[in-house]
Amino acid sequence: MALPKLEELSKSVAKGPSLMTGGIPKHDWLETTPVFKPENFPYPTKQEKLEYLKFPNPREWSPEDEDWKLPSNWKDIILQGFKERIDKFRSFRIFMDCCVRCGACADKCHFFLGTGDPQNMPVLRAELIRSVYRNDFTTAGKLFGKMAGARDLTIDVLKEWAQYAYQCTECRRCSVFCPYGIDTCEITMMMRELLHLVGISINWCMEPVANSNRTGNHMGLQPHTYYENVQYLADDIEEITGVKVDVPFNKKGADILFITPSADVFAEPGIYTCMGYLILFHYLGLNYTWSTYSSEGGNFGLFTSNEMMKKLNAKMYAEAERLGVKWILGGECGHMWRVVHQYMDTMNGPADFLEEPVSPITGTKFENAASTKMVHISEFTADLIKHGKLKLDPSRNAHRIPTFHDSCNPARAMGLLDEPRYILDHVVPKWHEMPENTIREKTFCCGSGTALNTDEIMDLRMRSGLPRANAVKFVQDKFNVNMLSCVCAIDRATLLSLVNYWTPGVDVCGISELVGNALVLDGEIKRETGLRFEPLAGMEG
Repeated sequence: MALPKLEELSKSVAKGPSLMTGGIPKHDWLETTPVFKPENFPYPTKQEKLEYLKFPNPREWSPEDEDWKLPSNWKDIILQGFKERIDKFRSFRIFMDCCVRCGACADKCHFFLGTGDPQNMPVLRAELIRSVYRNDFTTAGKLFGKMAGARDLTIDVLKEWAQYAYQCTECRRCSVFCPYGIDTCEITMMMRELLHLVGISINWCMEPVANSNRTGNHMGLQPHTYYENVQYLADDIEEITGVKVDVPFNKKGADILFITPSADVFAEPGIYTCMGYLILFHYLGLNYTWSTYSSEGGNFGLFTSNEMMKKLNAKMYAEAERLGVKWILGGECGHMWRVVHQYMDTMNGPADFLEEPVSPITGTKFENAASTKMVHISEFTADLIKHGKLKLDPSRNAHRIPTFHDSCNPARAMGLLDEPRYILDHVVPKWHEMPENTIREKTFCCGSGTALNTDEIMDLRMRSGLPRANAVKFVQDKFNVNMLSCVCAIDRATLLSLVNYWTPGVDVCGISELVGNALVLDGEIKRETGLRFEPLAGMEG
């Protein structure tokens, strides 16, 4: 789609009629009719994808049409699904009951900050579904109706759910500021699950799920294609360093199974992060293996349903058991780590057939992974650096002045805050933090997670990503920052579009790419270029 010019969108965000700029909504939120038009909604899921996944009510339809071709008993289906979930998930019922609508979350959401739409305040987004809960599942709602904030589940309400369930990236920033700890992300997850019961979903979420289920990765790459792509990256490493890197696949009896998002294998800038992994593992002489069957760390089931999340997470552990490894090492991914650290034990675990992870290089026992048996590459690498096991030349990254983006899921869901920063301290000459209220637990989202990194909603993506871009702009202007580093594959894909639009001159990379540039290999030729084939600092010309 054609994005408006930077000046136009900037003016629209800052001065357009909105709650933040003095605009007054024309209707009570209980009576708002959603409007769907080109470029303000993600495309619905293709019928064949839902049929393959055996999801209910697959069909061809369009959000722009008046008739969404819902089953005749759609309301009963939704309410029955609602009841099942408030009975099954204690947290969901608590979140439905305990909000006092204080508004502490309102200006913490990047979608609200970027759009000014009142219904993008987390409190009001949750009210869209909470109002139906009150109407059908509480005594106050049944007795007092609208006075108690209750409303009937109409077709307009359902369409409103569909609109705003996909204007939330489930980043959980709002929960950091909520005095009751309400996780609006889980409310969004339930809203999406209920919509799926009547065949309402988006293609950029469900097609990756279908592909991951069928071939093991979200792009649908066949095993031989996945294998060949990694080998091409090994060839590039040999051209750059003169060192041949062997990549083991489907090797039984290895110590470690390595799993990373498939985007690291086939798409820029993720491929350079992948090259960093390969260089590190070769340097260490690590006894590890890749898998062509469990070839996706990213768990798109997190954005789909609890059962699908469980199924896709189980694939990694089933492959670890088949190959007979000791433990799993995971690449730079976001939602893989939220699933592993927050849901694994109750869904699939504990993984007692694996060993508690111990670094074969340093002897460090990763006690935080005692149950999941899975370690993040940044934890693993930081431990190596701490024990002096890596020969690093930070000057090779002197042409880069990075800042660091705390990816939402690793930061807020697993507490991975210090390890990437520790690595940066040792692989680049200097780097700079963004403002304090935009990093660590308070980090702003990329604006395009949870399968919203699709081109048909680019205007919305640029708006929702503006708070993060604004923080990048601050350090770009103050410190000449030219690289935004992170530890998430979705971020590497989405942030690239964001910085190209809002902060030209800033690029995006994974932390492991910078490690790969800095590592000094035995027997390497004189390094003239980095992993992107760009001249290294001090070697131009």
